[in-house]
Order: sequence, then C-alpha cells, then structure tokens
Amino acid sequence: MSTAITPKAPHDWALELMEKLPLFGHRNWIVIADAAYPAQSNPGIETIVAAEDQTYVLRKVVDALGTCKHIRANVYIDLEIDFVEEQDAPGISDYRRQLNALLEGSGVTRLMHERIIAKLDQCAALFRVLIIKTNLTIPYTSVFFELDCGYWNAEAEQRLRSAIPAQN
Repeated sequence: MSTAITPKAPHDWALELMEKLPLFGHRNWIVIADAAYPAQSNPGIETIVAAEDQTYVLRKVVDALGTCKHIRANVYIDLEIDFVEEQDAPGISDYRRQLNALLEGSGVTRLMHERIIAKLDQCAALFRVLIIKTNLTIPYTSVFFELDCGYWNAEAEQRLRSAIPAQN
C-alpha cells in the first residue's frame, strides 16, 4: 500500500495538524517539507500538502508544538543547507535567516539529509509520521521534528534506569 498525497486547503492542513497533536507522542515525527520532497511508500508516513510558504507553515507548527505539554520536539535540519550557494538556489540566504530566527533556542541538530531520512524511516516502521509539503522550491530546506515526551527527559530516565536493579 503506498502513501498518496492528499491535497488539502490551507485551513485543512492546520486543522489536521491540531487533530493529530493530541494523538502524537514521543517517537512520532512531523516534517515540514519543500515542494520536491517525495511521497514515501511506508504506510506509517502520511503526506499532506499545505501549498503555502514554508516559513508560514513552520511558524504554525512551532507555535502549535509550543502549546503542547505532553510533547516537545528534537529539531533536525539538513547539514547541506549551510553549503547551498545563492547562485544555485536563489533565496537560500534569506530562507536561512528566517529559519534561524524561527528555530532560535530550539537546539537544532544538523545532520546529512540521508541520515535524517534513515532515522525517520526507522521510526516510521512502528510510529506515525506526518509530512506537510509546502510550496518552497529551494533544496535541503525540510525541517524535521522528532517528538519526545514533554514531561520527562533523558536525565530523569537515566536516574530511573539506575535505580532499577539489574535483571539477570
């Protein structure tokens, strides 16, 4: 079964996002993708089309995630974005400035695109992924949100694991 791209009106993608956020938890992903992002065949991945400016969609997603107490996001962007030249992709410099402003304080991790896709695919084998495709036509501009628990962190998990006696 392949994942079909379902065109949505601008208000529909936002409504769909808000309906999914209460269902999503740690290990789910949300991707804000550029126009050339492919429809993936993994049944755990749903692709919808926003057909809007990527920075607008990104702002809406960041704001929506900020209202959720049960989840927070680990943010990934393609390492390649830092090396794309303006002559090859007009508008990339302005987009990078906007992206940095939108994600300021988010602890962004930069990885090679293929590494992010591999992480996403691995998680999609068991957990849902929502891809929101935008109309941006600049390469390596997708933003990946790997959701995590909003009320528990790695340090608390480590203390918990240390407190549990080792099982033989």
